[in-house]
Amino acid sequence: MIIAVAGIGYVGLSQAVLLSKHHTVYAVDTDIRKVELVNNRKSPIQDPEIEDFLTNETLDLTATQDQDDSYSKAEIVVIATPTNYDEKANHFNTTAVESVIEAVLRVNPKATMVIKSTIPVGYTMSVRKKYGVDNILFSPEFLRESRALYDNLHPSRIIVGFTEGQETPAHTFASLLQEGAFDKNVPVLFCRPTEAEAIKLFANTYLALRVSFFNELDTYAQEKGLDTKAIIDGVCLDPRVGSHYNNPSFGYGGYCLPKDTKQLLANYQNVPQNLIEAVVKSNSTRKDFIAEQILAKHPKAVGIFRLTMKSNSDNFRSSAVQGVMKRINAKGVPIIIYEPTLENGSRFFNCEVVNDIASFKKQADVIIANRFDHVLDDVKEKVYTRDLYSRD
Repeated sequence: MIIAVAGIGYVGLSQAVLLSKHHTVYAVDTDIRKVELVNNRKSPIQDPEIEDFLTNETLDLTATQDQDDSYSKAEIVVIATPTNYDEKANHFNTTAVESVIEAVLRVNPKATMVIKSTIPVGYTMSVRKKYGVDNILFSPEFLRESRALYDNLHPSRIIVGFTEGQETPAHTFASLLQEGAFDKNVPVLFCRPTEAEAIKLFANTYLALRVSFFNELDTYAQEKGLDTKAIIDGVCLDPRVGSHYNNPSFGYGGYCLPKDTKQLLANYQNVPQNLIEAVVKSNSTRKDFIAEQILAKHPKAVGIFRLTMKSNSDNFRSSAVQGVMKRINAKGVPIIIYEPTLENGSRFFNCEVVNDIASFKKQADVIIANRFDHVLDDVKEKVYTRDLYSRD
């Protein structure tokens, strides 16, 4: 089978690599750097499984900027373009998705299009109506940045949203994902596109809720002088709660959770709710609290140890620490940043990047670390982190 994947981000590239083990795949992107890297079997994103597959596996994978040629050959076009949240419009910016749909309809209108990008509830049916077609499906992704291919190889579930008349392409696409996965006994759910869209947003909002819950528990414990870890350990002994996804942080961040929670809240227009709005507001409150904790130390210079969300990641899109930085910056406190993925001496948010670790430690009298690293062991007394489970 010939498959085209639109977008070489972590969703698109992990799909392209997974599917190219057994099929011919064209990975399409406007970024020539990404295209050249993939064709040289190097990953443009930090992901150990993608890096391993590109180097060591036999893949029928070609990256290209030629969308018309790729789409015209494909039986299936997987759409994995970005859908950033537009704060002014109060919904995802889906123009990149529609651009791909229009390009496919122009050169290969019979191809099955599978949207992997995260979209508002009701979007798939609206674009099918807009373009007068029924060959657009939606299949949500549930991937972690930096482990996207791993999560495709070991999926927790496969969900495909379709309507009557599209049973065959829906089952075909699900079977392609199963074929590429190492774990074969994967739960597969078929439903309507609108329910599939809701599943994605509610799943991510629940994760954001869980992050917010343990962060607010930590805020309470700090304010009352209690041992946060003891409380969390005790709460998580209840098997209904479980001891996962419970490490306090500076808030939920990254590419998905902030925008997905806001989109779900926007979808609640004229629907009663309290909890979803509270999840969105809680994230801002947590960053306020963290910033106040730092400012209370009266620092002369604050150091930010890594902008990335988690260890072994090169991505810091919308990371929570950036919200803390903005609040500290607004008070006029100088900030320096240690972030090896940025050029030493460059500026980020008008703050200097200092990647000489010894100089960084010396200049900052308070060092903020969302996740602790043992490179900071010698300056532990300077470090402010809420990381309870990875610093021992």
